[in-house]
Amino acid sequence: MNLIESFRVAIRGLTSNKMRTVLTMLGIIVGVGVVILVVAIGEGAKQQVTAAVNSMGTNLLNVTSDRNRLRIGTAVSRTTVPTAPTTPNTTPVNSLTLHDARQMEAIFTTTIDKVAPQIDSDIQIRLGSVNTTTEVAGTTIDYPYVKKWSIAQGRFFTEEEVAGTLRVCVLGATVVEHLTNDPKTDLTGKTIAINRQTFLVIGTLAAKGSGGNGQDQDDVILIPVTTAMSRVYHRQALNNILIRCTSEAMMPLAQEQVSAYLRNRHHLQPPFPDNDDFRIRNQLELMQTQQSVTGTMTSLLSAVAIISLVVGGIGIMNIMLVSVTERTREIGIRKAIGATPHDILLQFLIEASVISLLGGVIGIGMGIGGSMLLASVAGWATIVSSNAIIAAVIVSAGVGIFFGIYPARKAAALHPIDALRFE
Repeated sequence: MNLIESFRVAIRGLTSNKMRTVLTMLGIIVGVGVVILVVAIGEGAKQQVTAAVNSMGTNLLNVTSDRNRLRIGTAVSRTTVPTAPTTPNTTPVNSLTLHDARQMEAIFTTTIDKVAPQIDSDIQIRLGSVNTTTEVAGTTIDYPYVKKWSIAQGRFFTEEEVAGTLRVCVLGATVVEHLTNDPKTDLTGKTIAINRQTFLVIGTLAAKGSGGNGQDQDDVILIPVTTAMSRVYHRQALNNILIRCTSEAMMPLAQEQVSAYLRNRHHLQPPFPDNDDFRIRNQLELMQTQQSVTGTMTSLLSAVAIISLVVGGIGIMNIMLVSVTERTREIGIRKAIGATPHDILLQFLIEASVISLLGGVIGIGMGIGGSMLLASVAGWATIVSSNAIIAAVIVSAGVGIFFGIYPARKAAALHPIDALRFE
């Protein structure tokens, strides 16, 4: 019997009991579909994180105050370390200040390109009768350069406006949408109320989307840092300092220099970094960490899907064993008229492979459809990987062959006389 005839006989055997064939495919369909969907979500998440980090640049450091950790060898927390009394014009010695930002840029010229100090909090804003709450961040004129952020409409504030503590602001696209229901509305020249104070809108930032942590970067209002300190927040301590290094290669050295500067100014004692009252986040390390987490979750979910494939393969083996038992007399007749053990083995292997491959194809279709549905309805970033599809086809075929070998060999080993006597 040739291969085409064996394939025709195998298809006839599968179609003779359609419901059982479909139920046997379910495990393969679910397993392959979940693998495709999970990999698509994982690849989409990785690309989203990479795009978010690249939109700000990989040579970015973020210095934040971290005074809540316990000092090594003492039970005194950093929030209880005695500091100078604070007034509207003074800051604790272990805080980040505008002077720190300017000193870093002035001293470490070979490693640091520009810095952008930031003081921020969520504040209620109002345009006419519309109220909303958003992040209001005070910063300097270098902020767009440091974060690689362009202006869509109007302009950014100037050094003179920073020095004069003027009440001017630049809006993010999400803020414009909240205030007007249209992110493309030009509010330049309008006035809005920030913390019950009138600010003149001088520009709108270009839409940037979600950041590496999933937060909406466009839900922000930027104002001069001096205005934020003296008119809005009434404090001098910064939330963080963004540092754009001269290159990625200079980032480790810049991180060491900034750490040494802050340890000296804050009068910190070893061991380091355990006793540091600040934290420096490397944008490149952040991307690698987030991608590692995403990859781990994808691998874990894929492992669950592979278990489903194994269960589906066991289902194929069980059904094929049942099929061999039910068709024992048929096998005996075929052997009696000249079919060889190889022909019988090939027939049942083809049946198992067809079930597995057809289930794999349907599963691939369901996985691709599910990823497209998530992208259109839920707005998730999904990327269907061609490698995942090829792997799914190979694995599904392999499952069919592996779990079909035992039933096929059992059928091929039947003695013709014993098979014909089987009731």
